[in-house]
Amino acid sequence: ATTPWHADLFLDGAAARQYLRMQAGRNDPGSEAVQAMFPERFGTLPPYAFPRLRALLDGHAPGGEVVQMALGEPQHPFPDWAAEEIAAHAAEFGRYPPNDGTPELRQACADYLGRRYGVTIDPDTQVMPLNGTREGLYNAAMALLPSQKAGQRAAVLMPNPFYQVYMVAARSIGAEAVFVPATRETGFLPDFAALPEELLARTAAVYICSPANPQGAVADAVYWDRLIGLAETHDFRILADECYAELYRETPPTGALEIAAASGADPESVVVFHSLSKRSSVPGLRSGFVAGGPESLKLIKQLRAYSGAPLPLPLQRASARLWDDDEHVEENRRLYRRKYALADEVLGDLPGYMSPEAGFFLWLEVGDGEAAALKLWREAGVRVLPGAYLAQDAGSGNPGAPYIRVAL
Repeated sequence: ATTPWHADLFLDGAAARQYLRMQAGRNDPGSEAVQAMFPERFGTLPPYAFPRLRALLDGHAPGGEVVQMALGEPQHPFPDWAAEEIAAHAAEFGRYPPNDGTPELRQACADYLGRRYGVTIDPDTQVMPLNGTREGLYNAAMALLPSQKAGQRAAVLMPNPFYQVYMVAARSIGAEAVFVPATRETGFLPDFAALPEELLARTAAVYICSPANPQGAVADAVYWDRLIGLAETHDFRILADECYAELYRETPPTGALEIAAASGADPESVVVFHSLSKRSSVPGLRSGFVAGGPESLKLIKQLRAYSGAPLPLPLQRASARLWDDDEHVEENRRLYRRKYALADEVLGDLPGYMSPEAGFFLWLEVGDGEAAALKLWREAGVRVLPGAYLAQDAGSGNPGAPYIRVAL
C-alpha cells in the first residue's frame, strides 16, 4: 500500500505493455487490473486554462493595443551574463547532461537554500535540478505516492484555486484529487486541519503553494508548523510549491524546509520546489530544482532516469550562476515592489481589493470573472484570466468564478 504506483509497471512487463496499449487508445478486454489502478486516469480532464481563454476571447477584436496580463510570463530583463554563460559553454550541447545535474548546480541550489532559509542540504543526496518545476511537481506524485492508503483509494489534497498540474498528477497515479477552498474566509490558504478525519487518514500528500498562485497569500511559520504536524499525525507528504518565494514586499516568506528543520520533522515529510523563472525572469530557461529527504530524492532521481529530461549542460552552467547570485534578484524584486505600489494606487478603492503580500498576480473580485475578462478584452485590449479557469466546483460552487487573475 505504500509502494509508488509505477513500481508494478516497472517490474511486471505484461502490466507495462497493457498500460502502454491503453495509453495508445487500444484498450483490450483483460485490462481490469490496470484500470483499477487508474480509476480516473482515462476520464475526461477539464480543459486547460489557456485554451479556454483563447476560446473566450479570440473570436472578438481587441478594443485597444493588446496588453498581455494573462499568462504570468516575467517581463523584466535578466542578467546579460546568463546568456554569455550559455554561449561560453555552447560546445556542451554536444554532450548528454548528467541525470542528477552537475555537482556545481546541485551545490548552488543547496547554497541558495542555506542562504535563504538557513537549512543544510546535502547537494549529492537531497537536491535535483529540474527541467522546469512543472516536471518536478508532476513527477513527485509519480515517484513518491501510492494509489491506495489505509485500504482505500488515496487522496491528494490541494488548494482551490490551484496550479493545474497538481490535479493531473493526482489523477495520473489513480488517487483522488481533493480540492480544499482557499478563499477570503480562509485567508486564501486552504484549511487542511478542518477536513474530516477519515479523509486525512487516506491522504497521501498535500500540494500547497506559498506565496500562493493566484492570490499572493503567504503561509507563515504558524501555518507551516500546523501543516507539518498534521502530516506527521496522518502520515502524508507535503509537496511545497515555492516558485514565487523571491517575489515579496519587505519580509521574505517563510519556507517549508525552514520550519521542518526547526521542528525536527522527518526530512522525508517535506519536498520543496523552486524556480528560476520568476526569481531571475528566465521562464524560457525552464530551470528549477526539487529538494527534500534523501529517500524521497532517491526515488525522484530513479524516475528521472527512466523518463525525465535533464537540463542541457550550457543551461545548467547558467542556472548555477543565477542561483549563486542574489544581486539581480533584489533588482527584480524592486521592480515588482513598484508594481505593487502602482496597483494599490490605481485599484485601492475597488471594493474588495486585496493588495498581494507576495507573488506577481492580482486576484481581483469582479462579480463574474468571464464577463469581466471579455469586457476588458473587447473594450481595452487587456488580456486577463478568469479565476474560474484556475479552480474547480467541488460541490459548493467554483471559488474562482467571481475573480480575474491579473499578471503584474
